[in-house]
Order: sequence, then structure tokens, then C-alpha cells
Amino acid sequence: MQERSSVTDLAEQLRRELDRYSPGGKLPSSRVLVDRFRVSPVTVSRALAQLAAEGLVVTRPGAGAFRAAARTSAAPAGDTSWQEVALSADGAADLVPRSVDASGVLVSLAAPPPGVVEFNGGYLHPCLQPERAMSAALARAGRRPGAWGRPPTEGLPELRQWFARSIGGAVTTAEVLITAGGQSALTTALRALAPPGAPVLVESPTYPGMLAIARSAGLRPVPVPVDADGVKPALLADAFRATGARVFVCQPLFQNPTGAVLAPERRGEVLRIAREAGAFVVEDDFVRRLVHEDAGPLPRPLAADDPDGVVVHVGSLTKATSPSFRVSALAARGPVLDRLRAIQIVDTFFVPRPLQEAALELVGSPAWPRHLRTISAELKARRDAMTAALRLDLPELALPHIPSGGYHLWLRLPDGTDETALTAAALRAGVAITPGRPYFSAEPPAGHVRLSFAAVAGPQEIKEGVRRLRTACDEVL
Repeated sequence: MQERSSVTDLAEQLRRELDRYSPGGKLPSSRVLVDRFRVSPVTVSRALAQLAAEGLVVTRPGAGAFRAAARTSAAPAGDTSWQEVALSADGAADLVPRSVDASGVLVSLAAPPPGVVEFNGGYLHPCLQPERAMSAALARAGRRPGAWGRPPTEGLPELRQWFARSIGGAVTTAEVLITAGGQSALTTALRALAPPGAPVLVESPTYPGMLAIARSAGLRPVPVPVDADGVKPALLADAFRATGARVFVCQPLFQNPTGAVLAPERRGEVLRIAREAGAFVVEDDFVRRLVHEDAGPLPRPLAADDPDGVVVHVGSLTKATSPSFRVSALAARGPVLDRLRAIQIVDTFFVPRPLQEAALELVGSPAWPRHLRTISAELKARRDAMTAALRLDLPELALPHIPSGGYHLWLRLPDGTDETALTAAALRAGVAITPGRPYFSAEPPAGHVRLSFAAVAGPQEIKEGVRRLRTACDEVL
């Protein structure tokens, strides 16, 4: 983090000084910059590379860095108004909509402005990411024989075997495909399992990114309510009968956004109901590696207890590492595996081999279990800090369930609260929150917000964020 900040600071200082040089003029040597700014040669190299990427300087190996020539005036803007017709013509007849609403996903992907507390983040704060371990793994991976060659389309056998062991049960290496992140895996699964126009059963509330996937594929999400013990089996059976759906998407472990864990007595019921309906269960096991240290033994993935190929399992390394470490797995049994493989090949060919090799190096290193133990303790501490701060400063926000895994809390707002107004007021107060409406595929029963405790620097920032949220609530409630 300090190196990254130093690069940004040095690039900004050099940017301000460029006017001292005429176009083509030579900047001071790297050695002079190191001595003057008291930074490392690596920092100087990265800062100059950043300016080169911006078109402000030109670097010449062995000669140094030079101010780039003045940019020519931009060409006049063209007329793109014709695209409105091309993109919308005959749209009413499209089975798959050509416009895609990504707003629910962007809420957790967009970085807030500087100084804003990030309660809307969907990934670990950089201080929780295993940056050194990932960098070392990537360096070792690059030295592996054939590391830059073409991998098997299904993924490296050793990595597939690791995911198969992680799932457990009778899942084998041959039943696992390596994919580029959980979002990509879910997209492949829904395309494989349901034709455009078909209904797909989803938990209510559920992950907005999955709803966006379904709608962009022309599917019709049908909500099935969840409670503290996960999806309600009786309502699931009713939904299958009423819709004729052949797919149910669920997160049995630390569900997003409620944090619920599917109760032991419901696990078998869900599989039985789906099997009797002739339907698949897509199991999004997205945060198994973000368990809190007070959670106790975790239930196995549904796929581990499924001999009949009902479950299509999605597991990922991304949430426990970095948003850029996009390595995940699809596991399935039976003929559906061929369809999943075919769609994956058509869409992406394969996951880049260096990333797969780096994943193998990471999960096989002593740093991996140490990292998991660290984030287990850190997430519990942050969860407890946020819970305590909310109870003290915002008791009017109901917190029906405190999860023992994952990275967020799901709060119910007082009746009549305007989610949009509260979200805007919070941002004005300096804290970014996630409104609850995008998590529902139909009308929500009440207003909600989701607060992440993983994307911030630590407990002190959590307390400050809750204090700012108190200011916003005073304005809106």
C-alpha cells in the first residue's frame, strides 16, 4: 500500500513539473529522481510508466525519459445518434433483451470518492488481501515450465483436483471446470440450464449480480422467500409447481445479503424438491473461505451430498484474495457437464494459464492457511465492531441476524423510509451504503440497507462510518 501511494505521489509531482521542459526535452535521470525524492528505483520506474501511459512522457531504453510532444487537437465528435435506432429496432420481439441493467452490480464495484467510508464494497480491503503471497505465487508461476502455454480448456488438472477436494463428497477432478470468477461461472450455468424466456427460481432477497445475469439472458426471476434458516422448502415446492421452472439458484452458506445458512433439516428437502421437479440447483458457494473464527464447523456444500447430479456448484477464490484474482470452478455431474464445457469454450476459450498456475502456487503454499486464519479473526473483529456501533448509535435499524461468515450485515429500515434518500444523504455525510431494493426481484416487503465491514481499513473506520450514517439518518428518518 505504501509503495502504491509513493508511486501516485511521485507521478503527481512529476506531472506538475512537466511544464519546465519543452516537448522532447529530457527529464532528470532515474538516479537523480531517486536521490531527490528519496524513493526507490522501482517507484521511479512505475511513476514514469504511469506518465507514459497518460501520453505525457516517452521513455527510451538506455536514453531516459522525455516530455512527449504536444497533443494535437481532438477530432470533431461524430454523430452517433443513428445507434438509438439500431439498438432498439424491433426490441419488443427479442427473447433476450439487448440492453442490460448493471446498476445493482456497480454499487459494489464502483469505488467511492476519496474520504468516503466504503460500506458498499464487495471485496476485502487491500490490508486484508494476501498481496505478498499472491505476488510470490505469481512470480513462481511465471517460472513454471510451460506457464505461458495454452492450458487444457477444462483447466489445469491439479487445480481442478484441488477444487474437487474442497467440495468433498464423491466429486471428482473430471467433474470440475476452471472458470474466470464466480460471475462468469454463474453466467455459464444459467445459459446452460434455461432457455430464453424461461422462469428461474431465486432466493428473495438475493445477489443483484445474479438477477442481472438472469435478466440479460432473457430469463424471468421468480422469488422464493428466505428466513434465518435459508430458503423455505414449502414455498420452493409451490414455486416449482406454479412456474414449471427447471432451475433454482441459491447460496446455502452465508447467503447474500441476509447471511443465513441453510438449516440441516432443509438441505435434503431442497434437493428432494428439485429432484422431483426435474430441476437443477445452482449452488453459489461464494464465501466459504470467509468464515469467522467463532462459526464452528461448516456444513458441506450441497454438491457433496448430491449423487444424482441435481447440483451445479460454483466455488471461487476471488472473495478470499483479491477482485483481480478471478479463479473459480464449476462442478457438475452427468450430461450437463458437456453443455457447461461447450458454453465456457465458446465464451472464453479458457482461463489464462499463468493465473491458474498462480492459484496452484498460492493454495499450496504455507501462506494460504495463515491468510485464512488471519481473515477469519479480522472479519469477526470487524463484524463485532460494526454490530456494537450500530446498536449504540443506530438502534432504530433492525439487525435480525448476525452472520458468522461473509463480509456484511443486512439491516431493515423503519417503515416508510426512503432508501434512495437515505443512500444519497449517507454519501453527503461521507459514507457509501448499498440500498436493499436491487436485491429483490419483485416488490420488497420493507426498506433495507446492506453494510459491508470488509472493504474498510479497520474497526476505527467502521465506527466513523456508523457515526456518519447516524448523521444521514437524522436527516432522513
